[in-house]
Amino acid sequence: MRALPVLKVRAASRRSAAEDQVLVMKRCVTSGCMDRPGVYRMLSRDGEVLYVGKSKRVRSRLLSYFRCAFPADKGARLLREAHQIEWEYVPSEFAALLRELRLIKTLRPRFNVALKRDARHFAFIKVTAGPASKLLVVRGASDDTAAVYYGPFFGAQQLEEAVRELSDVLGLRDCALTTHMHFADQQELFQLYPRTPGCIRHEIHKCLGPCVGGCSVTQYTERVALAKAFLDGSNDGPIAILRARMVESSEHLEFERAGILRDKVQRLESLRTQFLRFRFAVESLSFIYAVPGHDGDDRVYFIRRGRVRAEQPAPRSAHARAEVNALAEEIFGSGERSGAQVPTHEIDELLLTTSWFRRFPDELGRTSEFSPRGAPPKTRI
Repeated sequence: MRALPVLKVRAASRRSAAEDQVLVMKRCVTSGCMDRPGVYRMLSRDGEVLYVGKSKRVRSRLLSYFRCAFPADKGARLLREAHQIEWEYVPSEFAALLRELRLIKTLRPRFNVALKRDARHFAFIKVTAGPASKLLVVRGASDDTAAVYYGPFFGAQQLEEAVRELSDVLGLRDCALTTHMHFADQQELFQLYPRTPGCIRHEIHKCLGPCVGGCSVTQYTERVALAKAFLDGSNDGPIAILRARMVESSEHLEFERAGILRDKVQRLESLRTQFLRFRFAVESLSFIYAVPGHDGDDRVYFIRRGRVRAEQPAPRSAHARAEVNALAEEIFGSGERSGAQVPTHEIDELLLTTSWFRRFPDELGRTSEFSPRGAPPKTRI
C-alpha cells in the first residue's frame, strides 16, 4: 500500500528534473544566442542529435519552442526529449539552408522526418536497378544508389499517368520489385519454373513479360535504354510508336481506339515538354552566386547543375579574385554529363536550389556566368 505514494513522488521528481532542464536550456538560449542566421541542434542526454533546424534569426526561433502551448506540439515533445541545445552561426539564410540539409543527411536525426520541406511539390521518375528495370514515380531519393533519377517534375498524379503510358508502349514491367525474372534466354530456369499465363499485362501485349520468359535480357534492356533516351530528350521513339498505331487505327476505321491512342500521345508529349523545361532549368542552374552575409561576411557559391560545388568568401583583393577565378575554371571548365539524369546524391541539393530560386527569383540577379577563358563573369539578366 505504501508503494503507490513512492511511485508518485518519483514520477513528480522526474517531471521536476525535466522541467528544470528545460529552464536551463531556455536561460542558455536567452543569455547566449544572437538573432542572426544559423543552424541549431537538439541533443539527448546521451549525446544523440535529435533534431536539426535552421533560421534567419536563431534566437527567436529557439525561444519559440519554449512557448509551445500544448504538450503534443512538436516543439514541446522535442524539449522533453532534449538535454542540450547547440547552435552555430552562418552568413545568410541560404547558407543556413545548405548547412541544415547537409547536417540532416549526415546525422539522420529521428525528429527530422523529411530532408526538404519543399520535396512534396516535386516528383522524380526512378529507373530501378537490376536485370529488369521498371519506372517508378517517387518524391525523392532512396538508399538505392544504383537507381537512376529524372526530374524534378510537378504533379505526381499526371506524372504517374504519363509513366504508365511510357511503360505500356515500351512493354516495361510494373510488377513488384520482389517478382522473380525468368528471361527467355535463361532456359535452365524453366526446368524449375515452367511458363504460366501469370502476367496479365503480358497477355494483353502491354509488357514484354520478363517474368514469364516472354523476352530475352537483351530485348528488355533495349527497351529500357529507349525509355532513358526518351527521358533524356534524345529520342522520341515512344511517341512515334503511338502515332504509328494511331494512324493505323484510323486507316482501319477504328476511331475509338485512335482517340485513345491520341490521348496517350498527348500525355507523353506533355511529359516530354515538362522534362525538357526542367532539364533546361537544371542545366541553367550553373553559375556563380554572390550572397551578402551577416556583418559583411559575404560569400560566393559555385553552383553547377543545381548543386553547390564550392564556397568561398567574397573576394576583396586582386589575389582573392584570382583564386576565385581559378576555382571557377576548375568547376565550370571541366566536362560534365548532359541530359536529364540526376545522381541520387545530388537530388536533395537540386531540390534546395530549385526551391530557393523559385521562391526568390530576384536572387538570380546576384548570379553571373563564368567564362572558361578567364574573361570577367557576365552578369545574368
